Amino acid sequence: MSSKSSGPDHAALDRIVAQARRDAEQREKGYRERALKMYPWVCGRCAREFTRANLTELTVHHRNHDHDFNPPDGSNWELLCVYCHDNEHSRYADYTGVAANQTEERTAAATANPFANLKALLKRE
Repeated sequence: MSSKSSGPDHAALDRIVAQARRDAEQREKGYRERALKMYPWVCGRCAREFTRANLTELTVHHRNHDHDFNPPDGSNWELLCVYCHDNEHSRYADYTGVAANQTEERTAAATANPFANLKALLKRE
């Protein structure tokens, strides 16, 4: 059985390239891409510098903690490394008493008392 070796499917390659360009344009409309173009790739807290190799560790923090407020001038954004970003949200949760990922469901309070029978245990000796 011989199969003909055909060249690349140019129509399929054109569709792939066109889709990649559309995806890139869509990403550029997002606030992260806009912030990365607007600000230097440096953490606003610890001043760690980033390159393309580790850029995934640089995040966009919303200063007022409202992820829907994205003004075109970027005044609600600051670039923070993942560690400083996590610290910022922990501090905010401590200050407000509300965790960022807190759900409506509350866990039941613990009712177990590990020392309930301690007196009886001590009397046995």
